[in-house]
Amino acid sequence: MPDLLIELFSEEIPARMQARAADDLRKRVTDGLVEAGLTYAGAQAFSTPRRLTLAIDGLLAESPTVTEDRKGPRVDAPEKAIEGFLCGAGVSRDALEARDDKKGQVYFATITKPGRPADVIVAEVLESAIRNFPWPKSMRWGTGSLRWVRPLHSILCILTDDAGEARVVDMDVDGIKAGDSTQGHRFMGAGWFAVSSFEDYEAKLKRAKVILDAKERADHIWQDATNQAFAAGLEVVEDQGLLAEVAGLVEWPVVLMGQIDQEFLELPPEVLQTSMKEHQKFFSVRNPKTGRIESFVTVANIETADDGATILAGNQKVLSARLADAKFFWNNDLRVARDGMGDWIDQLKNVTFERQLGTQAARIARISALANDIAPDVGAQPDLAQQAARVAKADLSSEMVYEFPELQGLMGRYYAEAAGLPAEVAAACEQHYAPLGPSDDVPTAPVSVAVALADKLDTLTGFWAIDEKPTGSKDPFALRRAALGVIRIILDGGYRVKLDRFIDAQLLRHKISLNHARATEGEIDTLEEILDEIAEHGVFGAAFHAVMDRLQHKGGAPDTGDGSVLRTVGNLVPDLSTDLLAFLHDRLKVYLRDQGLRYDVIDACLTLDGGDDLALIVARAKALSGILATENGENLVQGFKRANNILTQAEERDGVEYSFGPDPKFAEGPEEKALFTALDKAEADIAKANAAEDFTGAMAAMAAMRPAVDAFFEAVQVNTDNQVVRRNRLNLLGKIRDICLQAADLTKLEG
Repeated sequence: MPDLLIELFSEEIPARMQARAADDLRKRVTDGLVEAGLTYAGAQAFSTPRRLTLAIDGLLAESPTVTEDRKGPRVDAPEKAIEGFLCGAGVSRDALEARDDKKGQVYFATITKPGRPADVIVAEVLESAIRNFPWPKSMRWGTGSLRWVRPLHSILCILTDDAGEARVVDMDVDGIKAGDSTQGHRFMGAGWFAVSSFEDYEAKLKRAKVILDAKERADHIWQDATNQAFAAGLEVVEDQGLLAEVAGLVEWPVVLMGQIDQEFLELPPEVLQTSMKEHQKFFSVRNPKTGRIESFVTVANIETADDGATILAGNQKVLSARLADAKFFWNNDLRVARDGMGDWIDQLKNVTFERQLGTQAARIARISALANDIAPDVGAQPDLAQQAARVAKADLSSEMVYEFPELQGLMGRYYAEAAGLPAEVAAACEQHYAPLGPSDDVPTAPVSVAVALADKLDTLTGFWAIDEKPTGSKDPFALRRAALGVIRIILDGGYRVKLDRFIDAQLLRHKISLNHARATEGEIDTLEEILDEIAEHGVFGAAFHAVMDRLQHKGGAPDTGDGSVLRTVGNLVPDLSTDLLAFLHDRLKVYLRDQGLRYDVIDACLTLDGGDDLALIVARAKALSGILATENGENLVQGFKRANNILTQAEERDGVEYSFGPDPKFAEGPEEKALFTALDKAEADIAKANAAEDFTGAMAAMAAMRPAVDAFFEAVQVNTDNQVVRRNRLNLLGKIRDICLQAADLTKLEG
């Protein structure tokens, strides 16, 4: 069984594309070989800046002969149908065999596909893979039609048999003929050399100053860098993404460490790290005693006679120029920050957040108002939350964030500190964007929490207000991430936040802004009065009607007829609020499912009072999940479903609702009387537990009904001939349903 070695040698492949390209080459070639009948024992793919390599072990020498019985038309089918089958199967009329089928006599053709040598199959599969390779970007060069990420120079493709004899696969792709030769390092290699197997190939490459395995290059870089830093009493700042990228830039890594000029050491360490990483692909080296970035590590692709001194001197010169720019930005920004950042905030009036949602300055005003409302619920001082929200995005106008957008928030903290603002405000400037990903930490300081929630809720309500919701896999404004951020902040912090009134208030703020141009002054004043009412008393609907009643009583109320701004907003906000809350519930279910809670258990807790209190929902869901894990809980659910099914059928048949209180005097047997007693006790216990938000206790009280419910169904016939007793028993089942629904909506549970 021969081994196959493929190398596609080209100009430099961008580092970000290499790993994916190596995997694509492996998948496309191996899938094509297997589809053609060639199985194999194992496959490895490798990449360097100038080559993609695939090594396949234990490949079949030829594909097996395959015999297939192909079913054709009936024997009495039209002649054209039979001729079409003959053409498709590639056989003559004499080769057809009539066989019995459930539809009568049918023609069958036995088709034999002879096996083919591996060389032929490999040539076809590899050519197809090269011509249809899924590069994110590709180019053509010269006069050929072939497209590749960079000009492709050579194709190495050999099959090595068990005796170690290698033969070149005969193939030609756009004038590039396959061979058994390759090149080593661009500068330190000794030109072309032939190889006979993968082991020979890898060894000769290393002698030609090429490390084939990207992981080996990365490990070499990291080990050498950390050793040099340790020797100087320093430590390398870990950055796996940068390490993978640098390993894709060099074939023979040579690690060099240099010092940062003293004049730049007072720059924030994040600025130094970001500037070196983004512009120079340098690793930052930190002094563990001071926390300052004092040195850097660069990785060259060549060994030099002076041990890299010239390379290091050139890099230091370029780095000094880059850091001089960063220092200039920093000093300019500090001057604005020390004046209170007012100039930056004014500039945001000219920065559009979204075409319909207005400027960043308008957004900041909305977030500031919402942060003020949220603050008491998360233990923050409203004035500090409002102040933090006003300056949290000021750094977007700074020169440093313009140059390095990834530093937004972090630079806001530095500038807030320079402005002499309270520590809570400075922290909120940095933390209000968090969490940006599922593994990020959430803000915990109360002011930061208030601003972070306000920021995310403003984003969600804004895009809901203009009907730009996520659809399918498309979420261009990262609204799912914003919703998950709200959920994680509330749950991780254990906050009891009634989201309805905040969602309603922010939707109304957006609607005021969106309708400002066409609304009268009186209508805007009325909407703002409704906003004040929401902040003081609760949700939109009640506030809207309270203000309308007050205005009607005073007289001179604005128009509220069909088509008016007040009527339009009054009709839209409740529906938008409900829809957004449902979206948050969907994200909550995804989040809790990852923590082991079932979808249906969460659904059973969403419809109860407090559906906008995420912490309350989770507490109920965990309590229900716990009780369902017990025998009593599981059996009670079955009893509930039996009662609910009987009730539903009876109500549909009789056209009435059996929700009236059952009368104990009609109870006939001890099991029925015992159920009355058990229900009375459970109802009282569940009500008491719910009032104390003891949901575990409420679920336990519900589960305690199980023996009485089981005994009732075992001994009692509900649909008896005595209609008075029947109605009383149906009302008794209705009471079981009502009591259980006080703890959780068990109708949502599956199974």
